[in-house]
Amino acid sequence: MTVAKDIHAAVFRNATATFMARVENATGQAINQASIASIRYSVYELEVSDPSVLTAVAGHDQATLAKADVVFDTLQNDAVWTVDAVGYNFRHELDISQNEAFSKAGGVYQVRYELTPVSGQKIVFRFQLRCI
Repeated sequence: MTVAKDIHAAVFRNATATFMARVENATGQAINQASIASIRYSVYELEVSDPSVLTAVAGHDQATLAKADVVFDTLQNDAVWTVDAVGYNFRHELDISQNEAFSKAGGVYQVRYELTPVSGQKIVFRFQLRCI
């Protein structure tokens, strides 16, 4: 069984961030471009007193990503991946050229990815960021 947990990190105010993960399907196989039909992401600001209250960040709500831009067909293991020796197959550099994503220092943000596979259940993973 897959364990669901947020990936915690920090981000600078009004800066971009790069999100990396090793994403697997329900059978534990690493995803690849052919196995994914569509990808959407959203950035939410969390209410500090009640983290269940999410406010979508303008320009980053249910935004579509091209799978060729963020999903690798083989696991990547380079200098930017420091989690383990296995590698990652998902990498997204958040584009803030038109809409800032992390504008409140001291705020907490959630970046949520939803991958719809060609077959099977939707894959969801999240990052929780403290803005400094």
